[in-house]
Amino acid sequence: NLRASTGHRHGQQEEAYIVVAGAGQALLDGTVHELHQWDVVRCAPEVVRAFAAGPDGLDLIAIGGPKPEGGDGEMLEVVWPD
Repeated sequence: NLRASTGHRHGQQEEAYIVVAGAGQALLDGTVHELHQWDVVRCAPEVVRAFAAGPDGLDLIAIGGPKPEGGDGEMLEVVWPD
């Protein structure tokens, strides 16, 4: 499994992620959620999110709202629970 060591959050922009192939995990504000094909995850702007691919990979489509002028994303290191 491949786990992202960084995640991100936004000031204003919410996002939705659709799992189109594979499976894995989403780390949302420190809580791990299992992901399977066709799952949809909606993230409020302030939620720190990161993803981990399962053995067969994880293909996501990310959909966001209008991007604020200059962007509003913040990259952060994340720690996955054992």
